[in-house]
Amino acid sequence: MKLVSPGEAAANTNDMSDKAGEDLVRIGEMAKKYGVTLRTLRFYEDKGLLNPQRDGSTRLYTRRDKARLKLILLGRKVGFSLRDVKQMMDLYDPTGSNTKQLRLALDKSEKQLARLQKQRALIDDAINELSNSMAAVRQMLSERSAPQASVAG
Repeated sequence: MKLVSPGEAAANTNDMSDKAGEDLVRIGEMAKKYGVTLRTLRFYEDKGLLNPQRDGSTRLYTRRDKARLKLILLGRKVGFSLRDVKQMMDLYDPTGSNTKQLRLALDKSEKQLARLQKQRALIDDAINELSNSMAAVRQMLSERSAPQASVAG
């Protein structure tokens, strides 16, 4: 089985593709495209988040794997646990309305948004405290350096 880049696959009708006619991408290309490490992709596979096809020991990622990785990365970016991400993705049914999945995603998203807003408030408070402390230290430094400059001069 010959591995080819996505560009070559589009140009050659005899290139490797899965049963749905999708281009398959090797692990290195997948990692580079999405800015993750090979270890990360293997870890997601071990956790059941990705399920690449195999050609011997070579991992081959489909369009479905790419979509799932995008969702994983989005979920991680907004603070979802991998367990939450997996739970939401596993409810997907390509033949159904996915109402249960959408409700779960909305519920988890509302809870996560509340957590993030609380964290933002705490961070804003910390920034204000630090800014005030820095202003006080600057004031003390300016008071202490002014008399020394006049005495030395």
